Amino acid sequence: MAAPDYGGGEQGGSGPPLTGGSPLTEDDAEELLRCICFKTGPPRTVGVELEWLVHELHNPALPVAADRLDRAFAGLRDVPLASALTFEPGGQLELSSPPAASLMECIDSTSADLAAVRTALGASGLALTGFGHDPWHPPRRLLREPRYDAMEAFLDRTGSAGRSMMCSSASVQVCLDAGFEEPGPLGLGRRWQLAHLLGAVLVAVFANSPAGAGRLTGWRSTRQALWADLDPRRALAPAAGLPPRDAWAAHVLDTPVMCVRAEEGPWHVPDRLTFREWLRDGTGSGATRPPTRADLEYHITTLFPPVRPRGHLELRMIDAQPGEDGWIVPLAVTMALFDDPEAAETAYRTVKPLAELAGALPAPRNPLWHEAARHGLTDPELHTAAVSCFAVAREALPRLGASTAVQEAVASFHERYVLLGRCPADDFSLRSKEIRS
Repeated sequence: MAAPDYGGGEQGGSGPPLTGGSPLTEDDAEELLRCICFKTGPPRTVGVELEWLVHELHNPALPVAADRLDRAFAGLRDVPLASALTFEPGGQLELSSPPAASLMECIDSTSADLAAVRTALGASGLALTGFGHDPWHPPRRLLREPRYDAMEAFLDRTGSAGRSMMCSSASVQVCLDAGFEEPGPLGLGRRWQLAHLLGAVLVAVFANSPAGAGRLTGWRSTRQALWADLDPRRALAPAAGLPPRDAWAAHVLDTPVMCVRAEEGPWHVPDRLTFREWLRDGTGSGATRPPTRADLEYHITTLFPPVRPRGHLELRMIDAQPGEDGWIVPLAVTMALFDDPEAAETAYRTVKPLAELAGALPAPRNPLWHEAARHGLTDPELHTAAVSCFAVAREALPRLGASTAVQEAVASFHERYVLLGRCPADDFSLRSKEIRS
């Protein structure tokens, strides 16, 4: 199987070419979605995308001037990295690892890149901070580009959650191969189901965003609450009950187009024009041209479901984690529960009963995901599932070649948080004081 492309970021990056190419038909679009979004085969590779807030080195509660961030980021362009380096609209920094052949290859490569980035930022008096949502500062957009102008205009139609998502959120995204075509614990169908149930457990376990703009929000994961409040369809999982390819193709085509890109001038922001409608009427709702394959590929990057298929599966529900190496635990645990056959089977049986709590609504707007974001592991059903899943992940990690240090980090997290029904958000008051000291 060809190595999947783990590039791109939370909000889509620059995307494919702006214009050019032949107009796309509806049949062609559906076939492309089935082919390019799920590339099946034995799970072999892993990747991680790490978003970080960038703050003052000694006092993150102080705002950082935009021109200072610009100078620091410009200097990072000369730092040699294996990972792709991008920046989000609010000045968040993202490192997207290349596909790795093993867990330890991914960890070692990404750790080396992070060390280089931290050294360069430290020289400017800046630091990377791991929270799922900025606890101190209100949203502030720094990047002024047509795609972010269009995104802000589109998301503003449904409230303020979009600006907070764009400018104040950060995550750990784990990228795994889609799996075998055939049934079984490593099959695509099973992994798709597992991701949407285990995903709620991962939200609860790693919730780390209890505050925003200097106050507590009432959520363990404010970041996840923002995704659930984003707009009527864009951040939702596809409808359940259909095979993954059919469900995803329908979801993509029936989601409104965020923008029609242009080589010059502002990008057009249509009013309730789905991609399917754009295919059927190439100049509908003010669109000036019919869509191309490049437009379809860009449209996919403007969808923010908890699990986004991009050839591989991009798991997007985990908050950024505290500490320099906190991201390693969710990466290791998630890979163990998906890619070790024994652990995957046990994890699926463990989380399958959670479907009853989830009900018929798609994630993240169903009761299961709401409970995970609001209450974390204080919910008894999520706590029980998390304890079981961590136990089997710990058993699987040696089989995946995890180092002693990684195994010990997972064990420490298990004992400090999971067994006690706690998550990193519960440490916020203490940790925020430590950061300021």
